[in-house]
Amino acid sequence: MTIHRPGRPGDLPPAELLWARWALVAVLEATTGAESRGVHRTGHWIDGSALRLDDCGSTWWALRRMGGGRFVLYGEDESSGVKWHRPAIDMLAQGPDWLPYERLRDLLEGWELGCVYWYENGVWARAPYPDDLGDDGLDCGLSRFADRREVLGLLAGHGPAAKDLLEAAEEYRLAPRALDSLVAVAGNDGRDEDWDLPAMHRALELAGLAGEPVTT
Repeated sequence: MTIHRPGRPGDLPPAELLWARWALVAVLEATTGAESRGVHRTGHWIDGSALRLDDCGSTWWALRRMGGGRFVLYGEDESSGVKWHRPAIDMLAQGPDWLPYERLRDLLEGWELGCVYWYENGVWARAPYPDDLGDDGLDCGLSRFADRREVLGLLAGHGPAAKDLLEAAEEYRLAPRALDSLVAVAGNDGRDEDWDLPAMHRALELAGLAGEPVTT
């Protein structure tokens, strides 16, 4: 899937699919030690009702469940020109009333936000952009989850069953026992750190990948 520069709402897969792919990576990366790092955490993880990624440098993003099949995606990649554009771009223009405006406005006031997309009734949307905007960072930030081949690339270091795990996650039928089997078969070959099954199970439960897509 191609993401334009700047991004277009139609470039993103359905939010439920985006959530499943992102969540699987977060589950496989989960460790008890990382859970305690709070604001200094990097990588991919799930925190309450949101999925997050942060490379501690050029990009950070959050995908948050808002209930009733609604999601909001927000973050920043260093390639984004939105917050530097003149005249200023209102990233929240035409936004629905259910967006987490307090959080988003705090980020805007701190010059920490590069773009905002929202999802409702099966459709992504965002604020209008001027014709001369070059990039909003969506491609560099989220192509890893929009393109299935890139998702598999992210999973390449997590054992030979990555493709099957991704298929199960996308269909919301990833059972805890599949993680147990992965760890038993793959061991720690090629991994920088040991698997942490308790943390993986906690992340899986938060993500809701073992049953119907979580909408609350």
